Order: sequence, then structure tokens, then C-alpha cells
Amino acid sequence: MSRIRRTAADEPYLIVRTAMSEAVDGQVIDRHAHGWGQLIYCASGVMTVWTEDGSWVAPPHWAIWVPAEAAHEIRFVGRCAMRTLYLRPDLAGDLPGRCGVIGVSPLLRELVLRATEIGMLDSRDEHQAALARLIRGELAGRDVEPLELLAPSSPAARRAGELLSGGGVTVDAAARQVGLSTRALERRFLAETGMPIARWSRQARLLQALRRLAGGSSVKAAAHAAGYATDSAFVAAFRESFGVTPGRYFS
Repeated sequence: MSRIRRTAADEPYLIVRTAMSEAVDGQVIDRHAHGWGQLIYCASGVMTVWTEDGSWVAPPHWAIWVPAEAAHEIRFVGRCAMRTLYLRPDLAGDLPGRCGVIGVSPLLRELVLRATEIGMLDSRDEHQAALARLIRGELAGRDVEPLELLAPSSPAARRAGELLSGGGVTVDAAARQVGLSTRALERRFLAETGMPIARWSRQARLLQALRRLAGGSSVKAAAHAAGYATDSAFVAAFRESFGVTPGRYFS
């Protein structure tokens, strides 16, 4: 189906814009922002959205919501078929004001694909206006999933986070390297991210493992890179955080 052509006269009536593109492994879309709220969906591959506040990872069949005016960067692992919806501010008014990862239901997936086939949804068209309302309703009803990592705000805590994310560095060692006591670093992380530092470090390593697995790494290699001594310990931690084992996650 060819996309419907639009003119400048149509602009006041457009309520959802769309874009589709193919991204290759390692590709980066540099930091930018949009005036409309953005739903970014990849049918294959894994993408990570980075902002000043943190990072959000979406594997296949998940999407990332980015509110209007939020400056963000997108990085891709594997070959990604990206489909993006932009919602006019009045349509997205009561959707979350911060980034988040949402599960894409079969209905939402079909709505995204149908909207991108059309190109832009026009409020004067009854069918297109109904599609836009369904999209907004599906987004409003989806739960945010634990695939985010909020960044600490202070320079010392950010540096400690970088050290901990790489694995192989203890909290005590990270604290020493940034010139803080362990207790001070623990208090700072909890205040700035809302998470205990041990949990934050674990989440950072698991999300990195998720990207490695999406890129074709074995469970053994991903477990080792994440600092786990055994595959079974890694699989148990992965299942605790994401609800399923790595193998089932990507199926």
C-alpha cells in the first residue's frame, strides 16, 4: 500500500505522524528531540535510548516511549526494523512525561504497522481518527517494564556507575576511586536513582548482557561479561529481573 501524500494545508489536521527505517548493528542516531511524543518500536534487534536521565533498553516486540522535547540518542544492536509513531501533544497529553519501556501487545503492533503504512493519521478521516484513539488507548493501558537504568546526577556517582557497569569492580573499590566512602556512595545512589547501589549495578550488568545476547553472544559469554561465575547464576538473575530465561526472552 502506498503512503498517502499530504500537503501543507493538511498540517492542522494531522494527529499521528509516522516513520519507518532499517538500522544496522552498531548504528547510532545522535541526540535530538521532537515536539511530539514518540513511540519507537523495533520488530527485530535491540535498541537503547539514552537521555541525561538514564537509559532504556527495548528488545524485539517492546517499544520505548519518549515524551515531547526529551533530548535522546538511539543505539542499535543487530539489524533493526524500526517503526516510529509521533503523537500530537494534545493526543499524548496524559501519557507519561518521562521515558519508559512498554510491552507491545499484538493489537498495538498491528496498529503501529497500519499507521506506518498510511503514513500520517488525519483527524478529518473517521477511520484514521479511530486508529489514533486506539493507539493512544493502548499506550495508556500498558505497564512500564523493568528495562530502564536511571543515571545518577552527581559527577562522582556517575563515574562510579560507569565503573560498576563494566563488571569486576566492587562497590568499595568504586567508592575509593571516586573519593567517597562506601556509605556515602550508597546513600548518594539511593537518593539520585531511587535504587540501592547493588541493585543498580546488577541491573546495569543485566541490561548490558541483554544487548550482548541480542547481538549473538552465547549465554556463557554474556554471563562472563556480566561478572557471573556460572551460567546458572546468570540465568537465575536474568529470570528474576525479566521474568523468563534468556532463551525464552528472545523467543
